[in-house]
Parts: sequence; C-alpha cells; structure tokens
Amino acid sequence: MIEDPPLLTVRRRFPRPSAEELAAFKGALTGHVVDAMGGRGALDYRIKPIGGAKSFCGTALTCEAGPADCLAVFGVLDVAQPGDVILCAADSFSSTAVIGDLVMGMMKNNGIAAFVTDGLVRDVPGIRAVGLPCFASGVTPNSPTKVGPGTVGFPVIVGGVAVSPGDIVVADEDGVVVVPFAKIGETIEHLGAVRALESDLEAKVKDGLKKPDFYGSMIPPERIREVD
Repeated sequence: MIEDPPLLTVRRRFPRPSAEELAAFKGALTGHVVDAMGGRGALDYRIKPIGGAKSFCGTALTCEAGPADCLAVFGVLDVAQPGDVILCAADSFSSTAVIGDLVMGMMKNNGIAAFVTDGLVRDVPGIRAVGLPCFASGVTPNSPTKVGPGTVGFPVIVGGVAVSPGDIVVADEDGVVVVPFAKIGETIEHLGAVRALESDLEAKVKDGLKKPDFYGSMIPPERIREVD
C-alpha cells in the first residue's frame, strides 16, 4: 500500500543570484535574453500578462500545486523573500484557477515581485487593483481546493520549461523567460553582445535598410531559382 504523501514538502535553502547578477537583467527585453541563450528559454506562449501586468525581473521561487489545488501557493508565502518571483506549476490545468486577487494581495504584502503559473487565475479586476505582475495561461472564475499535496522550493516544469529555485526570471509583454542559475554568468556576457547588435541593426532600419546585410552571403545567387 502506498503511504499518503505529506501535504507540503518545503525546501527553504537554495543558491540565489547576487544583486549584481539580477541588476544585469533589469529592463532587459525577453527577446534579447532568449537570444543570449541561443534562442530558447521562454515559457509556453499562452502564459501572458493578466490585468495589464508590467515587466519584471527577479529570483525564481518554485512551487508545485498540481491540478485543482493551491495549498502549495500558501506554503510559498512562508518561504518567499522580497523580490522573489513565484513560479507555480499547475500541470497546465484549465478547469479551476490557482489563485485570485486576495492571495495576490498577500504576495504583494510579502514583497514578492510577481506571480507566474501555467494554470489559470481569477478575479481580474482585483488583480489589476493589487498591481502585482501576474502571468498565467488564462482566466476562470472556478476556484481550487487547498488539500495538497504540493511542494515549495524544488525543480518544477512550468509552461514546458524546467525551472529551479534560484533561476532568474524576466518578463514583459512578449512572455516569460527563465535563465537557469548555472547559465547566469554566460548569459550576462552574451546579453551585452546581443544588445549591441540589436542597437546597430535598429539604427540601420531607421536609416532605411531594406534587407539584412547577411542575406546575400547566406544565399548565393546561383542557389536561387526564379520562375514566371
């Protein structure tokens, strides 16, 4: 017989990025961060701002709520530090919400920077009034249970991407991107180069550029067939 699992399994201690590392991503566009990681890192495209959420950057604190339950979200409130971003794995469940505006208000009171889930949320007018960035796969009025089991502070899968506590999370209108803790340093290095290239190309486009410089070298004329 399988024993009943604990209602919550909590891990409080994990490596965290430094203030300097977090500062390197402040204001960064998600597209630039993705390019700095080789073109990947964004959560599922359906995870978007709810209630006019603003861009943010912070340290990932993960929880696994599972479908139709939110006990783990309350466990997060006891672990989170100011500036943390809560990433809640809900198995992309779409019949009930994970949280609503009142829990979002509690998160704001705890100094949490944002909430992200691959599940759904509710109470959009209240979430908008709270003003804490909220990114989710959608909205439903249906409410969850609070019976567990769940986890806090362990690796999870959110929106098809592996996320660990201590990763860096960056979000804007395009979506949410996760920078793995082990890749923070190299991503910062690449991010500078990406920004420089983007700035240079943007200036050329404003000056009238009609096609990218690399187009001709990538496709030699003899490899193009024109037909009537």
